[in-house]
Amino acid sequence: MDYEHKAKAVGDCLMGYKTDETGWKVCKKSNDVVVSWRPSSEFPGNVYKGEGVINGSPEKVWECLKPVPNGLRVKWDNNVKRFELLEQITEHISICRTVTPSAAMGIIAPRDFVDVILIKQYEDGTISSNATNVIHPSCTPQSGYVRGFNHPCGCICVPISGEPSKTQVFSFFQTDLGGFLPRSVVDSFFPSSMAEFYNNLAKATKSLKDL
Repeated sequence: MDYEHKAKAVGDCLMGYKTDETGWKVCKKSNDVVVSWRPSSEFPGNVYKGEGVINGSPEKVWECLKPVPNGLRVKWDNNVKRFELLEQITEHISICRTVTPSAAMGIIAPRDFVDVILIKQYEDGTISSNATNVIHPSCTPQSGYVRGFNHPCGCICVPISGEPSKTQVFSFFQTDLGGFLPRSVVDSFFPSSMAEFYNNLAKATKSLKDL
């Protein structure tokens, strides 16, 4: 499999989701976060978009978000129990396995996901993590976990002009959780989970010492 090609394509795809304003419907809104959805063109489900401003420089926010083994993400993100590096393809492209705990009061069993991940930096200071599912020979489905499939997803940290201690964060989730979950469970899980994601990211960023 051409992992590099797939990784670069998902980077372009995510930036396309960010810039294309058409068809999004707001499904959850708080003071700090707006979560929207639209039908996915990748699989028979939805793509969810989160938008929020986090108090913290892009460097601090990225430190909390970056997808690396033994990183901060597993400490604050309730939906990431374990994160394993399977293969480093290039300096900015890797294959990783993410393990998630059970959710929705146990209705959603523990899952694992195998993704190619691209970390991309832009000239304006924007930095993003971009992921999508791949098959990797070292990680076949394992007992105790339902194998889920992430379609193009990730996070984009955007500097705010004139506000060096704030960061605009876009997040995109479009996940086939696998198994036989009622659609209603999936549709209610993602918006509330994403709102919680922003809340926990804000707390994690606040607790970091200044970088």
